[in-house]
Amino acid sequence: MSAELKATVRDRVGKGAARALRREGLVPAVIYGDNKSPLSITVTYKDATKRIKQGGFLSQVISVDVDGEEHRVIPRDYQLEPVRDFLVHVDFLRVSKTSILTVDVPVHFINEEESPGLKRGGVLNVVRHTVEVNASEENLPEFLEVDLTGSETGDALHISGVKLPKGVTPTITDRDFTIATIAAPSALKSEDNDDEDADPDAEASVEVETIKQGSEE
Repeated sequence: MSAELKATVRDRVGKGAARALRREGLVPAVIYGDNKSPLSITVTYKDATKRIKQGGFLSQVISVDVDGEEHRVIPRDYQLEPVRDFLVHVDFLRVSKTSILTVDVPVHFINEEESPGLKRGGVLNVVRHTVEVNASEENLPEFLEVDLTGSETGDALHISGVKLPKGVTPTITDRDFTIATIAAPSALKSEDNDDEDADPDAEASVEVETIKQGSEE
């Protein structure tokens, strides 16, 4: 089930108008794409920030009710004010049942208690917190599950071990990339990383949070 947001058509544009709207607790936004004219709207700051903080905002199809008319969209960007870190703009892309979307889908790990490696003190080292996939609107998953059952210290969990929904394919197709590894506690402090067979994806294990930038008004 998709999330929902209420919106209103915006007839005022420009930086001055946008600042006035924000003082009223509203966030300027735009709906574009699907060979239709862009639609300038406003959403409430409270509702929009709540949806963002829930997680998965940029990977979930949303039904936006614009003055009683439903628009199926996926958030493409949102912009935060750099100093005070509050929401100032959101971009939505129209989608249809035939649209093929490229989306970063969050990864969830399950059955940690069934991992012998973790039970013996191993550490789950997450290489990818999201996986970029291609999917239609109706097949787009909210998250991907990685099953840790039976995983031992030293194991690498690859995309080939993840059960993808029908019609969902990873955008990386040239290798069986790593999503996570089960590392021994001492391995986290080791400076000996010269294993010739090491997976190149493991070098990306540091989590980086990226805020995608939207349009300024």
